[in-house]
Amino acid sequence: MHYSGLLTLLLLLAPASCMRPNIIIMLMDDMGYGDLGGVFGNPADETPNLNRMAEEGVALTDFYAGNPLCSPSRAALLTGRLPIRNGFYTTNAHARDAYTPQVITGGIQPSEVLMSEWLRDNGYHTKVVGKWHLGHREQYLPLNHGFDQWWGAPNCHFPGDDKSVPNIPVYADDTMVGRYYRDFPIDRVKGLSNLTAQFTQHAVQFIERAAAAAGGDRRPFFLLWTPDATHAPVYASSKFRGRSQRDMYGDAVMELDWGVGRILDTLRRHDLANSTFVLFTSDNGAAVISAPRSGGSNGPFLCGKETTFEGGMREPAIAWWPGHIRSGAVSHQVASVTDIFATVADVAQLPLPQDVTLDSKSFLPNLQTGEIVDNSIFYYRGNELMAVRHGLYKAHRWLWSNSWDEFTNHHVDFCPGQHVVNVTSHDQIDATSQPVLFHLGRDPGEKYPIPPGSAEYKSAIGPLLAVIESHLSDLVPGEPQLNWCDVAVQNFAPRGCQALGQCLPRLPSNPRKCVWPH
Repeated sequence: MHYSGLLTLLLLLAPASCMRPNIIIMLMDDMGYGDLGGVFGNPADETPNLNRMAEEGVALTDFYAGNPLCSPSRAALLTGRLPIRNGFYTTNAHARDAYTPQVITGGIQPSEVLMSEWLRDNGYHTKVVGKWHLGHREQYLPLNHGFDQWWGAPNCHFPGDDKSVPNIPVYADDTMVGRYYRDFPIDRVKGLSNLTAQFTQHAVQFIERAAAAAGGDRRPFFLLWTPDATHAPVYASSKFRGRSQRDMYGDAVMELDWGVGRILDTLRRHDLANSTFVLFTSDNGAAVISAPRSGGSNGPFLCGKETTFEGGMREPAIAWWPGHIRSGAVSHQVASVTDIFATVADVAQLPLPQDVTLDSKSFLPNLQTGEIVDNSIFYYRGNELMAVRHGLYKAHRWLWSNSWDEFTNHHVDFCPGQHVVNVTSHDQIDATSQPVLFHLGRDPGEKYPIPPGSAEYKSAIGPLLAVIESHLSDLVPGEPQLNWCDVAVQNFAPRGCQALGQCLPRLPSNPRKCVWPH
């Protein structure tokens, strides 16, 4: 493990329970690489607090989601394991994106060791504020997986009719306190809601209570902050609506940036900045299908959410820990959300969980010294390894944007305005025998495949094939959790609905295999 000399000395001289840093992970929803100003390049440059965070910390330009879709990426972050290992995938069809709508029967399994459980077992006070998305049935909710507290919702904020489709419940810990649209308004037409302000306030209050705790009640804390304003239908409060150059979506980004600023200012005000490691990133690329009013920007990268091109998985990321990591630095360290687990272990000087296969490698050495840690990125779509990155080269084993049926009959386009011949295909192209190779340094947009007969291809493909072979040789897939759906398991009667008079009659059970068109 690598630590700064001062931090190591302090940890050796003081009780670990007093000296362990606080941990905050800020995970945005469908926010793209090109949605931030500063080093990430959005010309509107409407994220001053995130710009300051990067100036005081490290901006990571080569950081990746765990999957091109929300639920599997969130599971990857909290388990330090790829979705193919932790079960957040489907085998119902080849290479299909799947997630946790409220008809899903599966969710995060008790056999998985979540970062929240591991940190709580090591003395941390834990809270998640925002969207959970690892299963909405009671056994899958946060308080059963290592979180002491929760304020937020189990699913995306899609509207229902409270008949055949319930509106999504909002929870305070393990009890429902209302429903989206009914008790927590979201005006989809005007793009208005106060939810980001509420998510921010709950995060700030958690930090303030931790700072106010005295003596033996004081513990390090872990806060997972997961606001969802940049997921369609996007929203912002009236204070921010209409302020951005980028319409509703830009307003949502501006308010999230404000929320980041409030949280960091709270740490500064309570003298917790130097003792709190903060990481900001997103769960997957921007949903360019919803752009420009309700979707973001993936900057120079190809396609967007739900694809394994760079636009689907390459994310903005900023690390902040004043006095312990570099400041004003730009890092080209290759890393992903699965690597956060091992990095947090290094930050907290805790041993990683035993008897579990992790896909996690600490990037703390890079944050502290600039040392590049050798690492690879595995781009999965459902049950298929679509591509691998090692160094600056990326090899596609399978190529697919989405189906002809979805593109032609339903007008679903994950690569609007972008077409690369034999790359952005509506047919699944099997390239396993001769992977399609790109150099992401000179071609970050994946527009110019390296010719297979060239000397460069022959030289570069060997190490990538070795990485692929090594990965697949010992891969043991987890039991798929995203295969089965049933309308009866929707959020009809969450705990607490009786007190609110909001229990809804359940529909008859009708288990079926979920249909995942993408």
